[in-house]
Amino acid sequence: MKIIRCIDDMGHISTAAQFDNDTFIKIQGNIPEKFELTKHKVKPVKILIPYQPKSIIGIGANYRGSFKDNPLPEYPVVFFKSYNTLQNPGDPVILPRKSIQAETVKFEGELAVIIGKEGKNIDKSKAMDHIFGYTIANDVSASDWQGERVGMQWCKGKGFDTFCPLGPAIVTSDEIPEPADLRIVTYVNGEKAQDESVRGMCFSIPELISFLSAGHTLEAGDLILTGTPPGAYFIDAGSITEITIKPIGTLSNPWIIET
Repeated sequence: MKIIRCIDDMGHISTAAQFDNDTFIKIQGNIPEKFELTKHKVKPVKILIPYQPKSIIGIGANYRGSFKDNPLPEYPVVFFKSYNTLQNPGDPVILPRKSIQAETVKFEGELAVIIGKEGKNIDKSKAMDHIFGYTIANDVSASDWQGERVGMQWCKGKGFDTFCPLGPAIVTSDEIPEPADLRIVTYVNGEKAQDESVRGMCFSIPELISFLSAGHTLEAGDLILTGTPPGAYFIDAGSITEITIKPIGTLSNPWIIET
C-alpha cells in the first residue's frame, strides 16, 4: 500500500491510500498502528509529511563508498533529530543565518524505515518483521556545527528547523520485500549528485534495527534514517534538491535563507 498525508480540497488534513495516480481513499486511525480504509475518496491539494514519527533516529557514515581507502566503521554512528526538523515535501529547507550561522550545509538523500511493531533486543533474523514501511528523508546537516569550529555539535548541526524533509509517501513493507534492491538518486538543481544502491550500506537494515534495539525499545512509529550514500555536498539558498527512491516517489524541496 502507498500512503500519503495531505491537505484535501475541503481544507482538512487527511491520510489516504493511493491506488493509482488519481485515486486516494481516506484512512481512518493512526499510522502505523491501528488504521483502516474507509469508502471515502480524498482529493489532495497539498502533500504533507506522511506521518508523525514518535522519534527520529539517524545513522551517519553508513555507505561503503564514502570510506574509499579508509577502514569501515565497527559500529553504526547514531544521532537523534527532534520534531522541529520535519518539513513537508515542496516546502523550503531554511538555512539559519540570523541569530546563529550555519555556513556549510549539505543535503543527504536517505531511505527512511518506519517501525511498525515495538521491540527490544531484536535479533537480526526477525528485524524485518518490525518494519511497517519506507519513506524518503533528507538528513540536512550543517557540517560546520558538526566540526571543531563550534565544538562537534552533531545534534545541533542536524537539528535546525526544517532539517528533515520527509515524504512524499510511505510504501508498506509488503510491497518492498527486499529494501536492499532500492536505489537512491538525488538531483541538485537538475544535476545528478547521488545514485547508489541501498545494498552499498555498511550496516544493513536488519543489522541497524538489531543494534538500535539493543537495550533500547523501538516503538511503533519510530523513524530510522539509514544514512546517505556518496555524493552529498554543501549547497546554499536558491538550490532545489530532488531525492527519488522508486516506488516511493520524489522528495523535492527548495532551499532559502532564514528571514
